[in-house]
Amino acid sequence: EDSKVSPLPKRAKPTYLALDKENQIIGYVVPIFRGRFVELVSGLSDTEEARVKESAAHIARRNLFSSEVEAQHLEQTSRKYAIRESAERISLNKMILEKDEYHRRMNEDNLQHAPDFVIKPRSHTVWEKQCVRLHCTVTGWPEPRVVWYKNNVTIDPMAHPGKYKIESSYNVHSLEINRCDFDDTAQYRVSAMNSKGELSSFASIVVKRRSTGSEKWMSFFLLRDNVSVPFSKKNVPFPKTHIVDKFGVSFGREGETMSLGCTVIIYPTIQRYQPEVQWFRDDVLLKPSKWTHMHWSGNHATLTLTHLNKEDEGLYTLRVTTKSGYETHSAYVFVRDAEAELEGAPTAPLDVQCQDANKDYVIVTWKQPAVDGGSTILGYFVDRCEVGTTHWIQCNDTPVKFARFPVTALVEGRSYIFRVRAVNRAGTSRPSRVSEPVAAMDPADRARMKGHTSAPWTGQIIVTEEEPAEGVVPGKPRDLAVTEATKNYVVLSWRPPGQRGHEGIMYYVEKCVAGTDSWQRVNTEIPVKSPRFALFDLSEGKSYRFRVRCCNSAGVGEPSEPTEATTVGDKLDIPSAPGRVVPTRNTDTSVVVSWEESRDAKELVGYYIEASLAGKNAWEPCNNKPVKGTRFVCHGLTTGDSYMFRVRALNAAGLSDYSQESEAIEVKAAIGGGVPHGVCPALGGNAGGLTEHMPPSWAGVHEAARHTPDTLLKSPAQASSEPGAPSSHSVGPPVREEAKAAGPSPAPPYGITVLESVRDSMVLGWKQPTFIGGADITGYFVDYREVVDGVPGKWHEANIKAVSERAYRVTDLKENKFYQFQVRAANMAGVGIPSQPSDIFKCEEWTIAVPGPPYDLQLSEVRKHSLVVLWKPPVYQGRDPVNGYYIDIKEADAPEEDWKGVNEKATGKTYMKVCKLKEGVSYVFRVRAQNKAGVGKPSQVTEPVVAQTRPGTQEIVVNVDDEGVISMNFECTQMTADSQFVWCKNYEEITDSTRLTVETKAGKSKASFKTPDLEDLGIYSCLVTHTDGVSASYTLTEEGLKDLLKISHDHKFPIIPLKSDLAVELLEKGRVRFWLQAEKISPNAKLDYVFNDNILTHGEKYKMNFDKNTGIIEMFMESLGPSDEGTYTFQLKDGKATNQSSLVLIGDVFDNLRKQSEFQRKEFFRKQGPHFVEFLSYEVTPECCVVLKCKVGNIKKETVVIWQKDERELKVDEKLSFTEGVLTLEISKISKKDQGIYKVIVKDDRGTDTSVLKLTDQGFKDLMNKVFSVIANSATPLKIQSTAEGIRLYTFVNYYNDELHVTWHYRDAAIAFTERIKSGVVGEQLWLQISEPTEKDKGKYAIEFFDGKGGVRRTVELSGQAAPSSFSFLPDRARVAGGLPDVVTIQEGKALNLTCNISGDPVPEVTWLKNERELVSDNHYILKFESGKFASFTITQVNTSDSGRYSILVKNKYGTESGDFTVSVFIPDDQDLAKAGKKDKK
Repeated sequence: EDSKVSPLPKRAKPTYLALDKENQIIGYVVPIFRGRFVELVSGLSDTEEARVKESAAHIARRNLFSSEVEAQHLEQTSRKYAIRESAERISLNKMILEKDEYHRRMNEDNLQHAPDFVIKPRSHTVWEKQCVRLHCTVTGWPEPRVVWYKNNVTIDPMAHPGKYKIESSYNVHSLEINRCDFDDTAQYRVSAMNSKGELSSFASIVVKRRSTGSEKWMSFFLLRDNVSVPFSKKNVPFPKTHIVDKFGVSFGREGETMSLGCTVIIYPTIQRYQPEVQWFRDDVLLKPSKWTHMHWSGNHATLTLTHLNKEDEGLYTLRVTTKSGYETHSAYVFVRDAEAELEGAPTAPLDVQCQDANKDYVIVTWKQPAVDGGSTILGYFVDRCEVGTTHWIQCNDTPVKFARFPVTALVEGRSYIFRVRAVNRAGTSRPSRVSEPVAAMDPADRARMKGHTSAPWTGQIIVTEEEPAEGVVPGKPRDLAVTEATKNYVVLSWRPPGQRGHEGIMYYVEKCVAGTDSWQRVNTEIPVKSPRFALFDLSEGKSYRFRVRCCNSAGVGEPSEPTEATTVGDKLDIPSAPGRVVPTRNTDTSVVVSWEESRDAKELVGYYIEASLAGKNAWEPCNNKPVKGTRFVCHGLTTGDSYMFRVRALNAAGLSDYSQESEAIEVKAAIGGGVPHGVCPALGGNAGGLTEHMPPSWAGVHEAARHTPDTLLKSPAQASSEPGAPSSHSVGPPVREEAKAAGPSPAPPYGITVLESVRDSMVLGWKQPTFIGGADITGYFVDYREVVDGVPGKWHEANIKAVSERAYRVTDLKENKFYQFQVRAANMAGVGIPSQPSDIFKCEEWTIAVPGPPYDLQLSEVRKHSLVVLWKPPVYQGRDPVNGYYIDIKEADAPEEDWKGVNEKATGKTYMKVCKLKEGVSYVFRVRAQNKAGVGKPSQVTEPVVAQTRPGTQEIVVNVDDEGVISMNFECTQMTADSQFVWCKNYEEITDSTRLTVETKAGKSKASFKTPDLEDLGIYSCLVTHTDGVSASYTLTEEGLKDLLKISHDHKFPIIPLKSDLAVELLEKGRVRFWLQAEKISPNAKLDYVFNDNILTHGEKYKMNFDKNTGIIEMFMESLGPSDEGTYTFQLKDGKATNQSSLVLIGDVFDNLRKQSEFQRKEFFRKQGPHFVEFLSYEVTPECCVVLKCKVGNIKKETVVIWQKDERELKVDEKLSFTEGVLTLEISKISKKDQGIYKVIVKDDRGTDTSVLKLTDQGFKDLMNKVFSVIANSATPLKIQSTAEGIRLYTFVNYYNDELHVTWHYRDAAIAFTERIKSGVVGEQLWLQISEPTEKDKGKYAIEFFDGKGGVRRTVELSGQAAPSSFSFLPDRARVAGGLPDVVTIQEGKALNLTCNISGDPVPEVTWLKNERELVSDNHYILKFESGKFASFTITQVNTSDSGRYSILVKNKYGTESGDFTVSVFIPDDQDLAKAGKKDKK
């Protein structure tokens, strides 16, 4: 039982490697075995070597006479001292290197210098078949690029496998030549180049042949029978070979056996001589195995493929090597799929390999098949089988779509083989060819088993003692990382801990969902032995974190640092579809197919090509093994038939969509022959240096067709003059004829100009050809020739590889010499004719301070009032960097002096939009660059362009779809078969797909933002190639982005618009209605009624109504109870759109609504009988009577009305009116005795209703204040009266009440009453008596009535004229003495004249008024004031408009008075007019 709970740990396998503090291997450790004599050997070196050796010798001698313990102690002390010295030395060297690197980086600009050879390569003389190595040490900053040359020809190790080996490490560069022969005798040059210059160094190698004594014999060793036969060098020539009876393009099927063979003629004939025979497949050397058998019969070489599989498809090359050289032959082998076991099942996967094998873990990879059986492949099953058995075990329960799968739970020490099967809806494919066996073991152990030591020999043997150690809990694993993540699994890797004890360790893996801290152990039952682990059964789309713990017999250690959050999903995207497919004639049974590579494809495996007879749409695979190039020769076609082709790319994530189908091409031989192999030499590579035998025509096609950009600082001009250099311009006849089939080559470029000139090189620029031919231009070739005294020399090639830019640096020119240049353009059809020779340019150093001209000007987005100018910066910067550009414009036909600047301030960008153009006018442009020294010379002038918007011109339209995705859409109606949409940001092509996703279909292209933010601001443009300049742009500003993001959010989370939010209202009987109205809603809309998070349903309590035509949503409740308090919500959903509206009814809001509901309910039942429409109230009449009144409704004759006061019935004299239903009770002279509670009761057989009015306390006070207000407002103006005692001021009111509070004021102060000044009331007159008035009594007097509010005042100004008898010293105030009638009636047409007397001192001012408006004297109204006493008023001819109320107002400083009269104008009838006429005649 104990053993089950805590099993005994296995003792760790001892290690014999010595490590320093940084875990670097420094030597081997040999343990000491007690009781045995051990000789101590020390291999320490460096400065302490002598001392350590002396110490070791001393210890060895002492062992003879001293104890073993003492010897061990001394040895350990010596070893520790040496290790410490070594560690300190390593640490010091590391510190010095880091410091040097730091200073070098901090002073990059100051340290830049041209290359320099610190140690130059030295010449060697070696024997034949020996190896030689040339060394050199080069310094320079930036780090130089080093190239090795043999007789001025670049050495390519890939072209001569095993012959040359080039290495570079820490500024030390070496060239190693293996098995030197006589042909290696040459001059070798090493060239170092950086941005500061170029430097070369030379060395010679002389290879000698061995000779015996004075005889000049040469030994040729025969490989057969190990017989050595001498031949005389003079008499016996080197044997040569010639291959005949060559094997051709072959076709086989899976499971069959195929043999490839050639007859090899060797001359002169040498008995028992065997040349070196090698077979290659796709440039990989083949070795004998159970799948491949090789045989040499003396004159025939045979390769037998015992069991064909798709892995065997490829380009096979036979290479026969002798002393005189080698001969090769190549042909392609096609392997068809075997018949499927189930109809419709896919074909088998291929190329199964094992990677990253460990103790219990291995990653199996494979390639997807070309044929899916007619339905999409759902995934793959991986099977394993232990070597030595035939039992296959399926590793995964569900198919995996990714072509890579981690297999776990392997048994350490055992070997396995693997196979893969594909599955679709129809069934499972045949299994693939099994992988090579792989052992489940530690990689270090595997390396040791193969004979490769895991640590270099240091010349040091360290002797130590191995003692049992106590169990140590292992430390934390290090460098935990997620190395691979797909939707099916996640692979973790880590490094073992530094602290682990002497026994083996295992691992536990834990996971947790990102954002939480809940860790869960994944491998609970069986710990992991390998520092790799694959996790399955993770939720796709979720994010996880991982950590690892170590364990051994001592326990479980601390967890490692967790990884960053990792989202489960495929990180590798399926590649995009390849571009345009172009077929070209080759032979009677083959066609060369070329295509444009997939854009932004990651980890691309290759391409599958399919062919179909034109019009049949029956596609068959041309290759069953992916090819990595962009050209392929499809064999096995029928002569005379027309075929169409398509291509798809693949990587581990899957197969891309098909490319567009090519145009149909008839299969027939091209003039001059065709390409012999399945893969073009340009793309398939060369097997073991086959370039020497490549057809010369294809050398040109290879370089011209590739899209390899060249820089301005490469390709020396003298390369063309080297012997044997292939000409990139000389396209052979087969290519030229096929170019005609595929389309014409481009027209010549033009406008060659010099962009920069130094002592030995010149940078040229030119314009694109006006006609690019039948395909895109892939590059340009530049030729130059020297002109001496006006006589041009021979043309030389400046570049071998095509350059993609329209600028190129021609190097190795001679200073102060004159040169001419010409340029050719190339496309897939071939190289075009050269341009016209340029002007003669002098090669000299430019020393001007200002920059050179910009180049490559382009015009786009041409509209009737604007266009965009694009250019590239000048190559020659001048003394200082370029800091801006100026754009000039003029009309095409205008003279040179009409150039005008477009921008006043220099722009730092390489593009500008030019506006305010005149429609229909032709313009040209040029650009000038400036730096601190000034403005440089202008660029070449653009071609004329007419400012016009062509018919059908489209602009970029920004759209936000229903998912909220913001996209820019551009449509082109002028598309051709070769046209493509090119999207740019700030006029630079967008190559990074992390921000935008571009989709193109037919003539429409859409660029969708993934996660739009401020990083995406800028100018977006779209250009359509192979059109007449179709382009447009859109500027995304910060404000525009905010608007688009708002629209995107609305589309992503649409809201149903509401006309009104949820509201509540009360209906009759106290019913409650909840309602809202939506603006627009579909018949499929759904609705939930929610109360306090509970969904309500239609029933007895809740009545619901949803009118989808009007959008009105209602819910009715008969009444509200205490349990109905809470939140009411109406939730709407109409497709993707949602909305909701809530109404909170809690607290006072709910209480008030409930009370109102209850009140309405009671009111309803009250109004079923006689009831009060208006309840009892009161009003005060102008006569100061108080009237109690109410209004009743729904009465009949039998209805009885009862008035009560303080519960006592009042007898009312007036009768009740049944028509109007108004009941009144009048209280004429109200007083305190009238206060009380008044009640009116109406009743009959239908019911009773009561209305009560409380006229007590505050209610009675409010009533009296209204009475006082009426009394106060009825007061007449204060008047002055002279009496025998003095002066009396008085006013009258309609009614006086004893409760009325009155105050008299003098000069705004309350009057204190005395014997001389008294007040009183007589009837309705209120008076103030001033006895014996004096001068001090003059002033303003007022009487104030209190009405419960602000009070009412009446004022008067007391002066001397008020009472002449008693107050004669007061001056006379203005008065109207008399003369004006009250009413004047006058006939229309008559004249009216009125006169009155005016008095007052000083003389008053007189003003006449009509209807309270002042009159002005004119011809109609004549106003006069004569002698200060007489005022006259005359209307010359009265009409009906003169009717009204007239007033005269007199005013002086002591007072004001007015007089009023009314004028009435009438129109007489006809009789009166007749009578008046008769009187006039008389």
